Amino acid sequence: MKCGNGIEARQVNELFINIDPIQAGGRLTGDAIKAIIAYGDGYSVCDNCRKPNRLDCISKPPIAEFHRDVAAWLGMDAARMMPGARRGFQAVAHTYVEKGDPVLLTSLSHYTEFLAVEEAGGVACEIPVDEQHIVTPDATAAKIDEVKQKFGKAPVLAFIDHVDYQYGNLHDVAAIAKVAHGYDVPVLCNGAYTVGTMPVDGKALGVDFVVGSGHKSMAAPAPSGVLATTAERATEVFRTTSIEGDVTKRRFGLKEPELMGCTLMGATLVGMMASFPHVKERVKHFDRELENNRIVMEALLSIEGTKVLSEYPRKHTLTRVDTTGSFDRVAGTHKKKGFFFSSALSEKGIFGIIPGATRVWKFNTYGMTAKQARYLADAFVAVARENELPVLP
Repeated sequence: MKCGNGIEARQVNELFINIDPIQAGGRLTGDAIKAIIAYGDGYSVCDNCRKPNRLDCISKPPIAEFHRDVAAWLGMDAARMMPGARRGFQAVAHTYVEKGDPVLLTSLSHYTEFLAVEEAGGVACEIPVDEQHIVTPDATAAKIDEVKQKFGKAPVLAFIDHVDYQYGNLHDVAAIAKVAHGYDVPVLCNGAYTVGTMPVDGKALGVDFVVGSGHKSMAAPAPSGVLATTAERATEVFRTTSIEGDVTKRRFGLKEPELMGCTLMGATLVGMMASFPHVKERVKHFDRELENNRIVMEALLSIEGTKVLSEYPRKHTLTRVDTTGSFDRVAGTHKKKGFFFSSALSEKGIFGIIPGATRVWKFNTYGMTAKQARYLADAFVAVARENELPVLP
């Protein structure tokens, strides 16, 4: 099947169980697919744009209502849709960080958080993690004290991952935010792996900003995301333009500089909107997701030599494992080397393991059914037995 111009039709999610770490939560709903077809034209959502000529004020389709609903759903006061979580990081960093300012990150922070700080001229100050790869309130306080001693002031902003991308560990954002606020440091919660997959309440977490990723965790097309804030911070990050042309004296109304006026348009926005009712419902059932992950993890850990590097028992479906003592032993003598593993799984209808990876790798069970989880668990064990690896009964 071809899409035209030599582009093959992608059928990964139709033909395989997809456990790719970054794709599981972004698989589109049927409603989102229909929305893409209907609103694929670039400026399709602008048909009924009227004054103040701003995306989040459009009522047909109900974009303004969607913005209000997302903010309330996240326990925040205001929200804007962004072209990915990274643009949310960028908007917040550009608002608060000036050249030479210290900014709090963690040793598990995503590279886009670092880039947002770099672009604003800030200095990255990392909170170290403990032996379980967890960011703790005590380590946060110690780092802030260290920063104050070095820079003569507290960090101007803190980026804290709700669930980090390296281990999929759940960090106590509420306790960390409480510590940071004790030093008057505003806190951004990076919910790229949680907003849309599990319940997230920014006010309960006590944070100033919640950033989510539409294409990673909200069943939305890419690039899409959300930046939600408290009422106090909204007046700062979502401030309106004041610039004026010196010849024409032109001004630009209520356009927001950090959003360059408008952000998501067309299929990305309406696809995100179409999936929203499904996303709101699925976060209520995260316990099922953890149960399915448990089924898979127990099977993997039954294979002698396999270790889990993420916190265990799991609190999220994104998981990092070490199979140096199991599947990598096979790779040492197999004619396909490390590629035997992804190849064997592909033959069983499983997609998403990096080809060649047999030492340390990640996977994500989010969105699969219990039947699929059992099938995946059996597939891992079957590959082990086919290659004469010991499996516990």
